[in-house]
Amino acid sequence: MSVVAGCVTRYAARLNAAAGSRHRVASPLGAWLLLALAGPLSDGANREKLTEVLGCDVDSAARAAAELLADPHPLVGAAAAVWTARSFAATSDFRTWQASLPPAVSSGELPSQPAVDSWARDNTFGLIARFPLDVRDALVVLATALATKVSWQLPFELAPASALGDASPWAGRLDRVLRTPTGPGTKGHVQFIATTPGVGDVIVHAAAAVGGLLVVSVGARPDVPAGAVLGVAHDIGHRLAVGAQVQRRDLSSLPLADGPLWRLRAVRATADECTAVLPAWSASSKTELTDPALGFDAAVRGLVPGAQPWDAQQSAVARYSRTGFEAAAVTATVVATAARIPAQHRAAELRFGHPFAAVAFAADPAVGGQRPASHVSPWHGLPVFSAWVSEPDEPDDADDDEPGPSGRPL
Repeated sequence: MSVVAGCVTRYAARLNAAAGSRHRVASPLGAWLLLALAGPLSDGANREKLTEVLGCDVDSAARAAAELLADPHPLVGAAAAVWTARSFAATSDFRTWQASLPPAVSSGELPSQPAVDSWARDNTFGLIARFPLDVRDALVVLATALATKVSWQLPFELAPASALGDASPWAGRLDRVLRTPTGPGTKGHVQFIATTPGVGDVIVHAAAAVGGLLVVSVGARPDVPAGAVLGVAHDIGHRLAVGAQVQRRDLSSLPLADGPLWRLRAVRATADECTAVLPAWSASSKTELTDPALGFDAAVRGLVPGAQPWDAQQSAVARYSRTGFEAAAVTATVVATAARIPAQHRAAELRFGHPFAAVAFAADPAVGGQRPASHVSPWHGLPVFSAWVSEPDEPDDADDDEPGPSGRPL
């Protein structure tokens, strides 16, 4: 795992712990980027706190953030901004920091509330209509935005919700779910059973988008805490995104069974088979980032020493459908606001029939010999969005028309 990917993954664990097990979507990367940009302005205990939270020294994090913003992934829109009120009396340290920000970071006088709302829409393909916070009484605002809107390399098929199994609480609530394509030409879908040291056996499905984004879904036993499943999803997903090995279970080593995670049966075929069924889902979340474990208190004290009050929030949305995936997040901090079998083979159908984790990873489509390793995108293998899915959706027939056929951001 790259240094930055490891730092963001560890930060994701902090964010997931603070958010709990509700149905939600978030972008740990969006929050991490904001802290990394603010970090160089900190000192003393605040700098030590940010070093701990970021997972590396603040200067290294700032350089990594600058590199990511300067060399964006082709499927992930990324933006950042720092705005100050006309009345803000900036210190010399603040002015030096502001001048040293990467060219990709917008900087200047604080716009109006409608203008920052427009900034959020413009930098999230219209997925987020409003800026997370009220900026009308702000002195300093620091924000990041990430967004993607892609098509799967091959759309899902549809299946009756009963395929989730009798143990699924969703089987009786839904009419249809998504099933991985069957037969020849199943490019872009990978599913298997993996073994993990802490959680045990988990089911894994990875859907690849046109152009280099991988969304990895991981389901574990119903009694495994959400944070543990999300941690496994980050680890397995990163390995899949960068082409590293994942320890998979041989279907022949497992007993034939019909359970909550899979149905395993004997079939007469030329090889073992594995499919997956999972619900379509969507989420819209607003996450408070004021928990001291998330580091925004230290970042704010660096931006404006002694500033009170302040707030930090992230608005995020995501939609996982038969034809593609879209997600966006705007993270903001506002300082000084007014308020706020041996002879046979086996066929496994993996059942994402109870709450599960989903994490979207950026992958460099050029990896694989098309260009030197020294030119691999800094986004390669980086977790961009993560979700805990506990409220599934009915597949929408309109999925046939969304997202665009190019698979690229619109």
